[in-house]
This record gives sequence, C-alpha cells and structure tokens, in this order.
Amino acid sequence: MNKSEVKLISVLERVGGFASAQELYQMLRRDGDGIGLTTVYRALQSLLDDKMVDLLRREDGEAIYRLCGDNHHHHLVCRSCGSTVEIEGSSVEKWAEAISQEHGFREVGHSVELFGLCQSC
Repeated sequence: MNKSEVKLISVLERVGGFASAQELYQMLRRDGDGIGLTTVYRALQSLLDDKMVDLLRREDGEAIYRLCGDNHHHHLVCRSCGSTVEIEGSSVEKWAEAISQEHGFREVGHSVELFGLCQSC
C-alpha cells in the first residue's frame, strides 16, 4: 500500500461514511497535504481493486466511497441526508446466480443500491 492510499484510508476512517473523491481531496488539502486530485482518484481505484473501499453512485451519478466491510453486502441509502445502511441480500444473491446460469454466464458480479428516505427525514 502506498502513502496516498494510507492517507485516504485515514481520511475515510474520520469520515465514517461515504464521501466523494472531491470531498476527500478537499479534506486532505485542508490538512495541509499537497496531494493532487488525480492521485486521489488513482489511490481510490487501487483501494477499490483491493476491495478495501465500497463504491456507490448517488442518484445524480456521482461516485462516493467508504471503507468496506468484510463481506458482500448492498446498501440502503437515504436520498435526503445520505445516511447509509449495509444490508444482506440473500434473495438477490440467489436471483443473480439463477439468472446468470439461465443465460449461460459465469463469474458474474453485481451491485444493488436501494434509495429512499430514512426515518429521520
């Protein structure tokens, strides 16, 4: 793991939830780090490849990131405040496997994000 990745992990730990690359970049800059935005994106991609961060797309399409849990999961996201809950999806897993087999696909991955309004909003 390189220094940029370590710095991003530290910032993501402080955030405690999802943040965009721009938000992470701004936090690093406020901390006095001279990191470039391209380096932030490159480090985030490396962390994604290593399955150390989750990627989620907001409804407007913007990518947001957070430290990843240890197991495969999906997200329930509040459209108003951005509150996010990791959820299990065994029925989604079974459906994905069945539909993949039905169409002759293998090594299939998927991502499920559910958007709504939380109790507080």
